[in-house]
Amino acid sequence: MKPRILLIDDDESLRRVTEYNLSSAGFSVLGAASGREGLALFRKHDPDVVITDVQLGDLNGLQILEAVKKDSPVTPVLVITAFGSIELAVQAMQKGAFTFLAKPFDREALRLSCRKALEMRQLHEQKQQLSGEVNRLTGTEGMETANSAMAELLDTARRAANSEATILIAGESGTGKEVLARLIHQHSPRAQGSMVAVNCAAIPENLLESELFGHVKGAFTGAVSNRKGRFQTAAGGTLFLDEIGELRLDLQAKLLRAIQERVVTPVGADQPEPVDVRLIAASNRDLYAAISQGTFREDLYYRLGVILLTLPPLRERREDIPGLVAHFLLKLNAPAGVKFSVEALTRLKGHPWPGNIRELQNIVERALILRKGLLIEADDLQLDPAVHSATANGIPEIPDEGLSLEAVEQELIKKALAKAKGNRSEAARLLKIPRHVLIYRLEKFKI
Repeated sequence: MKPRILLIDDDESLRRVTEYNLSSAGFSVLGAASGREGLALFRKHDPDVVITDVQLGDLNGLQILEAVKKDSPVTPVLVITAFGSIELAVQAMQKGAFTFLAKPFDREALRLSCRKALEMRQLHEQKQQLSGEVNRLTGTEGMETANSAMAELLDTARRAANSEATILIAGESGTGKEVLARLIHQHSPRAQGSMVAVNCAAIPENLLESELFGHVKGAFTGAVSNRKGRFQTAAGGTLFLDEIGELRLDLQAKLLRAIQERVVTPVGADQPEPVDVRLIAASNRDLYAAISQGTFREDLYYRLGVILLTLPPLRERREDIPGLVAHFLLKLNAPAGVKFSVEALTRLKGHPWPGNIRELQNIVERALILRKGLLIEADDLQLDPAVHSATANGIPEIPDEGLSLEAVEQELIKKALAKAKGNRSEAARLLKIPRHVLIYRLEKFKI
């Protein structure tokens, strides 16, 4: 497939000549006579390189440069002009231009600049693929971020990884709690050991104690030999207990003893056994509310949450969607050259994401299967319209001048707190969110 170049120039004769020269050099060229036409073609076809004149009839070249870089930071932009100046060149480079060429330019110089721009883009994509492969092999994909709150959380997680402190990860289903746990393990002194993951909600209650702590021969019907539990098999490494809120109260007491005394007693055994593990737990439930309901031990909550990490939902880190899409394309072994159009990525950024990152992976996989070509278009996504209509219920109309989503959210939180007379648990109930999510937003908005 030929590299695709978008050429935006309102000088028709020069544009035709430049199109011919680039086509003769093996490039596929899209021509646009105005800035708005150029941006429409860019968002529809996602070219490999953009060339834009500075003086256009509607938008200027620097506005084109900013718009392209906002939608696709990896796309190289070459700026050309007949009114070259050092000041203009500096402006273009500061805004992210790959190079600046003054008219009249030598056709070989333009071809060479395009080839170098393509090489730079390919190197960047290879770097992303290598990074994604490392993340895939370590199970930490999705942990690269452009979101400031997520970046701060990852920094805290990496610093916490060097300690032996227990960590509690809170967050909605599908936000990547196990992925974050693996990242912590990979950055810890225990990285050479195993990370053993247990979903406490997926194991029958009558088997969970044996699964965690092991059992001895004859402890119960079917126990024909001694068996190590997950605490023992994770020795020297990390034990990750997902959905910790599903544990029975009696098992919570035994887990608390295991953490505090670093010993476990297998089912049917008389003597405890020492264990050497680093414990990370996670829950999508509001454990603080569970304490008040009597279904979760307060002492265990504080023992687990020496360090509390609350993962933001995907709808609060939309700028990470392009990177996550690239990760999933790599993970799903997408054919070379397959990518999402700018319009498709824009559609994804506008989705409410009730299923978070797990939902995004499903959508990427479906789009990869149903795509019509190498470029996945917005129509290939098949987003569930019921999700959009459900989220629109009860939401006021947006005025023509727009409104601030954060301002609306802050106002709702303040009203809920006022109605709950400052009681955070009650305010969280009114807003139909877990208490830890409310606390995260209070800290985020400094309320």
